[in-house]
Amino acid sequence: MTTNDDRPEHRPERTLTVPRMGRRSLLGGATALAAGGAAFAVSGGTASAGGAPRTDSPLRIIPIPAQVPATEGYAPVPGGRLWYWDTGGRGTPVIFMHPGSGSGEIWPYQQPYFAKAGYRVIGYSRRGYYKSSAPSADDPGTGSEDLHALVRHLRIRRFHLVGVAAGGGVALDYALSYEDRLLSLSLSGSLTGIKNQEYVDMLERLRPPSFHDNPTDFIELGPTYRALNPGGVAAWNAIHDRADTSDVGQGNVHSPTWDDVERLRVPTLLLWSDGDLYSPPSVQRVMAKHFRNVETAVANECGHAPHWERSDYYNPTLRKFLRRHSR
Repeated sequence: MTTNDDRPEHRPERTLTVPRMGRRSLLGGATALAAGGAAFAVSGGTASAGGAPRTDSPLRIIPIPAQVPATEGYAPVPGGRLWYWDTGGRGTPVIFMHPGSGSGEIWPYQQPYFAKAGYRVIGYSRRGYYKSSAPSADDPGTGSEDLHALVRHLRIRRFHLVGVAAGGGVALDYALSYEDRLLSLSLSGSLTGIKNQEYVDMLERLRPPSFHDNPTDFIELGPTYRALNPGGVAAWNAIHDRADTSDVGQGNVHSPTWDDVERLRVPTLLLWSDGDLYSPPSVQRVMAKHFRNVETAVANECGHAPHWERSDYYNPTLRKFLRRHSR
């Protein structure tokens, strides 16, 4: 896990007219996004959400949208602090948990979409990531307890929790400790840290020993996205390159098994991608058998980052799920 050790220790919270979520690279990258994909655009060509794309046109380029105003601040945790942004308002809170390849900056497609839908949208960097302090090697703490410290700092009672990839493992760990605080749990492409040996063995069969020798964007972004959207890949890489700021990671509170998962009653969405090298839909199907209250969805022509590659499918699918479980 990573953090940016960007430490003006007593910097007050401030309201931003344009949030700091990597705006220079993200919104600047929006032009590159459009330009990088312009040669591939076909009049009227779009991808059907979750279904097979049209054979006469590629997936469309989705420019990064303008962000809505948000408050940026720091939440105290034992021995450090977490950088976060918060769109505020009286809507139901949704907290987004970033993947290991990103940080609190990785949600530019979700921040305005869910804020305009009436939600209070919150993203943050876990310890060891962009703008948050590094965990101590002697006492790194856990991601889920840090999340609970953020929730208390923001005085949130109940909320929706959304985790992608490594963020999904922290989200599940939190659910196992504080299920009563959750309105819903949404996971995408997460291996979750389940300890059952047959599951661990299955995951090892998916990745050869040299798997991580490949570039991270090759591993995590789907081939269609990489082929058609060089601007989007560059924006994603810019966030990735500055995300991880520490060699010290955090563990989990729990060492979960399927028995633990089967005790959860929180409404759960498993939103997977068909081209995920880490966690293909076969992993999703194994998981789905163990959640009591589960819905599943699969984004097509997409890798490990559906929130980034296919926001045209990810956002409305997640929104419909959250709407059913908000109160």
